[in-house]
Amino acid sequence: MRRTSLWARLLGVQGVIMEDISTEENDDGEIACLIVSARLRKAEAGRCGVCRRRSAQYDRGPGQRRWRALDLGVIPTFLEAEVPRVRCRDHGVVVCSVPWARHGAGHTRAFDDTAAWLATRTSKTAVTALLRIAWRTVGSIVSRVSADALAGRDRFGNLRRIGIDEISYKRGHRYLTVVVDHDTGLLLWAAAGRDEATLRTFFDLLGEERCAAITLVSADAAQWIANVVAEKCPQATVCMDPFHVVQWATKALDEVRRTVWNEARRGGQKAIAADLKGARFALWKNPEDLTERQQAKLAGIQRTNERLYRAYLLKEQLRQVFHLRGKEGMKLLDQWLSWARRCRISAFVKLAAAITDHRSAIDAALTNELSNARVESVNTKLRLLTRIAYGFRLVEALIGLAMLSLGGCCPPLPGRR
Repeated sequence: MRRTSLWARLLGVQGVIMEDISTEENDDGEIACLIVSARLRKAEAGRCGVCRRRSAQYDRGPGQRRWRALDLGVIPTFLEAEVPRVRCRDHGVVVCSVPWARHGAGHTRAFDDTAAWLATRTSKTAVTALLRIAWRTVGSIVSRVSADALAGRDRFGNLRRIGIDEISYKRGHRYLTVVVDHDTGLLLWAAAGRDEATLRTFFDLLGEERCAAITLVSADAAQWIANVVAEKCPQATVCMDPFHVVQWATKALDEVRRTVWNEARRGGQKAIAADLKGARFALWKNPEDLTERQQAKLAGIQRTNERLYRAYLLKEQLRQVFHLRGKEGMKLLDQWLSWARRCRISAFVKLAAAITDHRSAIDAALTNELSNARVESVNTKLRLLTRIAYGFRLVEALIGLAMLSLGGCCPPLPGRR
């Protein structure tokens, strides 16, 4: 193998001619960095840095430029080359395209891809220490690599079933709206905000033809989601997420528990109040997951507090609706609504009214067996990414990292397939 070809392989670059290799020393006379001088091949020269269309040369540019490459051993390495400017008919005067780096980047593609791959698997602090770059540089690289990956693929092709949800990513009520493909499990799109204008942006990106192809949309009971889906995809069936319905029942049950606890406390029944205060998890958990102590606690409630135990049974029967699904689930839901309306427990009477209001969406979820489980899984991984990275200053960096990690856009490590 020729020496120049070897250096090109070591640096992970193609389409260049290696001209010289030199070093720079620090004040102690030690090697501070390695400089590899290169020039473009004729086939790669004179292309717009944005669209890579062949364009007329404008001037010689700012002279020699350097791009940070992956370290060779323990020595920082830079690729150096003269890059002229060209006049593109679409983008005006821009720096010409170089095959070893993305447009506007100060690092080689191999360096960017390595940093992006590491950012999806470890903390930004570890990436900064390993690659010797700044904290903010990691975010910039993630955004750049993510944008480049998304530009080269059609992520909205063959969309039929999607899930929509929001997730808090920062204190101060900062939210992301996320859209997930139920068929692939991949994150399709994310944007800051949780309102109609934010979600409308996603459907505008889809276009009328692809919006018309969507058949099922899973979501919670948020009205802003329902309004936009009805406007942009009137043919789509909205499926209410079963988890949120059962969550409503759990909150209603806890409301009953607190009411009974307050009544016992005010009536001087301290022992009963103490038992009820410690019974929250026994009432919340699924029967098959109860410990022996929690089972005993639940049995005690059955003996001593008929109203609270009825509320517990109401919660459990509603959960059973979504285990049965289909026509059996809808039939059991009819029975549950009849029981809840006449149970004389105000929290569950209100819950029955709320479920009646969303009955069509709940029936659709039972019929199509669709929930927001995939979306919640993506949300959980998003929280983990944020925690591993110790937060993000810019939401664009978080979205970029999410698309790399959860959207199937993460590049492989250089030299590996």
